Amino acid sequence: MSPRAAWRLESLGFTQVYDYAAGEADWFANGLPREGRDASIPRVGDVADREVPTCQLDDHIGDVRERVRATGCDTCLVMNDERVVLGRLRGNTFDAPAERSAEELMVAGPTTIRPDVRVTEMLERMREKNIASVIVTTSDGRLVGLMDRASAERAIPAEVTVR
Repeated sequence: MSPRAAWRLESLGFTQVYDYAAGEADWFANGLPREGRDASIPRVGDVADREVPTCQLDDHIGDVRERVRATGCDTCLVMNDERVVLGRLRGNTFDAPAERSAEELMVAGPTTIRPDVRVTEMLERMREKNIASVIVTTSDGRLVGLMDRASAERAIPAEVTVR
């Protein structure tokens, strides 16, 4: 839709008007609302846990460790002020000396997936590669959440078979 058309809709009383120039694929990849025949198919953005522990580059691992352990999670995502995922902390990383920074200890540039990927498709990949969880981000790298394999399995209707 053109900007002029968006402004016209707004002038007619529509309160949620979007001038989204990037296109339909990017709209879905950003986890924005869907409709139509495929709208009910579970996507990773629907299943991702949005309450995943996060920290910033200069946070000390001692402080991060306490926050992460309080949640019962074994992962912490390192982000900037714009919520762009820069790295991932997990496992024995949390046993490092308390004064070390998240930046020093993180795995930089972790693999991420988009919110529009079908849960069945992602679950198949997770099983094949023995992956416990995946980071879900928008196309510009902003955090959506973390999807673990157990949540993915619960999201798939019983009649659907995943290899």
